[in-house]
Amino acid sequence: MEIAKLQKSDMKNALELIWSVFQEFEAPDYSEQGVNTFKEFICYESITQKLDNGQMMFWGCFISGDLKGVIAIRDNNHISMFFVKKEYQRKGIAKNLFQTLVEYCKSNKSIKSITVNSSPYAIEIYHHLGFKDTNTE
Repeated sequence: MEIAKLQKSDMKNALELIWSVFQEFEAPDYSEQGVNTFKEFICYESITQKLDNGQMMFWGCFISGDLKGVIAIRDNNHISMFFVKKEYQRKGIAKNLFQTLVEYCKSNKSIKSITVNSSPYAIEIYHHLGFKDTNTE
C-alpha cells in the first residue's frame, strides 16, 4: 500500500473512482438534483483548476500501482472527498489516507482543525476516525 499526493495526470482516474463509489454508496441518499450537483462538482476541468491554484489537494492509495482510494481537501482543512473502492473498504485504506491528511495539516501550523460535511453513508467512518458531530441535518 502506497499513499501519494495526486498530480493533475492522476485526476481522470481519481475522478472515475470517486464517481463510481459515489454512485454505489452515496447517490441513493441524494435527490436527482444532488447527484447532478456532485457530478458537476467533480468535473475534470473544475477540479484540475482547483488543483492548479492550490484550492484543493488530493492523495491516493495505490496497491500494485492501481488507485484504490482517494482523499481530497479544499481550503487546506476541509475534507471535500473521501472514497475507497468497495472491495478495498475495511482494509485500512481510509485510515492511512486520513493519517496522511492529518500529518499534512500538522505540518502547516496555521491549520487548527479539520472539518467535513459527511454524507449519511460516511458518518460512521468519520466517527471511527475521531470526528465529533457539531451540526446535524
